[in-house]
Amino acid sequence: MILSFTGKKITDLVAVVPKNISRFEDEIDQYSFDRKKSLNLKKIMGFNEHRLAPASVTASDLCEYGFNFLVKKDHFNSNDIDALIFISHTPDHFIPQTSSILHGKLGLKEDCLCFDINQGCAGFIVGLQQAFMLLEKDGIEKVALFNGDTLSHRVNRKDRNSFPVVGDAGSVTIVENDAQSVRPVNVFMKNRGKDALVLKIPAGGFRMPSSNETAIAKDVGDGNFRSLDNLSMEGASVFAFVQSEVPKMVSEILNLESLIPNDIDFFMFHQPNKFMLEKLADKIGVPRNKMPNNIVENFGNSNSVTIPVNLTHNLGSRLKEQRSLRLLLAGFGVGLTWGGLVLDVSGLNTCDLIEYDNDNKEC
Repeated sequence: MILSFTGKKITDLVAVVPKNISRFEDEIDQYSFDRKKSLNLKKIMGFNEHRLAPASVTASDLCEYGFNFLVKKDHFNSNDIDALIFISHTPDHFIPQTSSILHGKLGLKEDCLCFDINQGCAGFIVGLQQAFMLLEKDGIEKVALFNGDTLSHRVNRKDRNSFPVVGDAGSVTIVENDAQSVRPVNVFMKNRGKDALVLKIPAGGFRMPSSNETAIAKDVGDGNFRSLDNLSMEGASVFAFVQSEVPKMVSEILNLESLIPNDIDFFMFHQPNKFMLEKLADKIGVPRNKMPNNIVENFGNSNSVTIPVNLTHNLGSRLKEQRSLRLLLAGFGVGLTWGGLVLDVSGLNTCDLIEYDNDNKEC
């Protein structure tokens, strides 16, 4: 599916990561693997350090912190927000929706649409699509898109397949109408629900409620330990999906836009791991330095927040400049869902990566 929009722009972006850093070499002894093999895996996959939120900190806490940071920049105030979208796999509660909790904490006006979207790796693309759709309606001029996840709370620390990769983060993206822009923004989205369960947390919902039994961690047969309450991924299936479908999507997007890879300044993709992104760059036929792959090694895979972390960490200062950068954004994974778009970005008021201060929540 391709949805086309005109006159939309990002004006502010902040990504928030916890202060707590966990390093792969300090974690090796918790895995039931040979140390030499683990260090070799570190090199191939790009494992180094990742940011982990304390148990008491939720995705909405990180997002709230980021929004308050933006408000203090004085580029807008809370009453300017006409819609709030919260995208996460780790909400505060089943009921009520986290977007309404954030609405109350942030003191937003009552005439403000609020809703949650349960999305993962493609969640930033899904969120931009939803923000663009809302901005097509009279009365909506400014949308606050919140992406956040604290999935480290649901990953077993003895699971070498998942724990070294995962990271926690939140982001806030302010999206507005832009009367000066005439270039269409085409959002490409696809879903393959028949393979949805290759990435899952089996227990914890109504299909399989959490219990004493679902909390028991077991060796799953390859030396990794996890319970039914923990994140589980069929790595080979996910890798094959990404390598097959993402290059085809990129080709379709470029053809639709009448562009070639050299016309794109940077390919700012979701960050599953360094190895997968290097293979993607090679398959698409773009230089690896045009597709940054350093987020997992510095912060971890924070699900729908990896693109905002990628943008702020690697291009933060450049995106504040008036010279426009043409970016191809793409997310892919949980669902299985994948999507992308080409966006010209320049002159952002804010494009910062900040640390969450648990001792000073007033930012």
